[in-house]
Amino acid sequence: MTIDRPASASAPVPVPRTAVPLGIADPVEQARAELKAALSAIEEKANVSKRVGEATDRRVAEARRFARRNPTAAMAATAGVAIAVGLTVWGIVRLVAR
Repeated sequence: MTIDRPASASAPVPVPRTAVPLGIADPVEQARAELKAALSAIEEKANVSKRVGEATDRRVAEARRFARRNPTAAMAATAGVAIAVGLTVWGIVRLVAR
């Protein structure tokens, strides 16, 4: 009896940009791979605008899922935020006008 493996089991697993592939025998190639992975990791950490964009995309997706699940609560939350922003702007304008 043979066990059939799924097609994805025979395909190579993709290596993230910040990881060093296994099985590199040449020390020079290993050092290059480690340097490339380290530079990629530094680039990902330092790219704040990309990280903010990804976080924003996640939050927008969460908000849309919430709105689809519970539209009444989403409308109430939106109204609450609008009221809070309006009161904040009104308070700042009032303080400045004095």
